[in-house]
Amino acid sequence: MEELRKLKGTVGPLKKLSSSGDDMLVLMEFAADDDSGESEAELKALVDPLAAEIDRVELQATMANPEDVCSAYLTVQAGEGGTDSADWAQMLLRMYARWAERSGFKIEEIDLSPGEEAGIRNATILITGDFVYGYLRGETGNHRLIRISPFDSAGRRHTAFAAVDVVPEIDDEVNIDINWEKDIKEDTYRSSGAGGQHVNKTDSAVRLTHIPTGVVAACQNERSQHKNRATAKKMLTAKLFQIEIEKREAEVSARRGEKSKIGFGGQTIRNYVLHPDQFVKDTRTGTKVGNPQPVLDGDLDLFLESYLRWTLNEQVAQPTDLE
Repeated sequence: MEELRKLKGTVGPLKKLSSSGDDMLVLMEFAADDDSGESEAELKALVDPLAAEIDRVELQATMANPEDVCSAYLTVQAGEGGTDSADWAQMLLRMYARWAERSGFKIEEIDLSPGEEAGIRNATILITGDFVYGYLRGETGNHRLIRISPFDSAGRRHTAFAAVDVVPEIDDEVNIDINWEKDIKEDTYRSSGAGGQHVNKTDSAVRLTHIPTGVVAACQNERSQHKNRATAKKMLTAKLFQIEIEKREAEVSARRGEKSKIGFGGQTIRNYVLHPDQFVKDTRTGTKVGNPQPVLDGDLDLFLESYLRWTLNEQVAQPTDLE
């Protein structure tokens, strides 16, 4: 039933576009013989909604990979910048949580480590809904904030960095070869975030490290160590699956002579400038808005959609392997 629902969500808009196209052809014929202008006015009224629907379907066409339809784990990690960086990481986490709420998606906190003075050192949330990963996959990378630091008594301008990582939540049918006995190191510790009286009383939090790659997955949101371990295993599997995806993309890029994408903690993908100017600008697409506050409040659709259209244009511009 889930598969059927997703297929209907893909085919339905295409059928609607086809039907609207037929309606336009009929109206064009009527308009040619109608001197009253009524058919022409009706035709014009159909054009704008149809153009918007075409844009939406085209955008969905950029999310053609099987993992794009998945929910996603989103991790934010403070980078260079001290307390400002930790505060910036928390601002980013709030931004994505607000975007998820505006989009009607569910949010679940998986892991959170608070900063020493303010903000967070790192945090992971699960955003649940259709095509969450497809929309957010371009958010992986460094995000830079430039502002007057509220933690600087001299009121100087500071630059802070935080890295974002987005990984698809894969189902149990995906097979990733992991030697859970030899290749996985498990640590248990006491939860550090909010969560009620049970927090800090037992070592219920679980951290799993994949020794060959150094990939880490942690969960502390459940009271049960067993449940935290199960969530951490699922997230670790998803991260290793993401590595396989990136290897595949890098191989394709190498064959075409492209530079492969620099992921988590690498390329600065977006600048958020609060002083002296005010703007948010994506370094890849060139998309820019002059008021940062709505973006920080979760109004991300312009940037997400611009990235998806940019990737579509990049794919069209590149020759296929057959060519």
